[in-house]
Amino acid sequence: MKLREVQTADLDSFFEHQQDPEAMEMAAFTAKNPADRGVFNYHWSLMMKDPDTFIRTIEVDGEVAGNIVAYPYDDAYEISFWTDKKYWAQGITTSAVDAFLAEFTKRPLRARVVTDNVGSKKILDRRGFVVIGENDDFANARAAVVKEYIMELK
Repeated sequence: MKLREVQTADLDSFFEHQQDPEAMEMAAFTAKNPADRGVFNYHWSLMMKDPDTFIRTIEVDGEVAGNIVAYPYDDAYEISFWTDKKYWAQGITTSAVDAFLAEFTKRPLRARVVTDNVGSKKILDRRGFVVIGENDDFANARAAVVKEYIMELK
């Protein structure tokens, strides 16, 4: 596993990863229409142009396996990650988050995770993130209000 800067060609893989129904259910917070490539491209073009947003591609054996993003939100940065389902339960996301946290050192760093997303919460817990709050919010992928943890790494 390695992290590298995002290349425009990576977006095809990112888009494909986010079409998986199980992954969308787990993430919960997706675009209103995750199949709309135009909205996806617009969103990513804004992130890639923003000098305050820090993005990395997760690569495994030359393949795009996912991405990690840190972006300013309120008075801190928030981290978000998405790994292709075929790489789940292999330690890839854990290794990627470790490498990302070594490179991106701004703190505090926050994360939001749906309370039933056990895998992502475990990754964050083991990196020192602690729950500092909870929030109820509408999740497009579930078409329901869900509870999420707000976590922070100091």
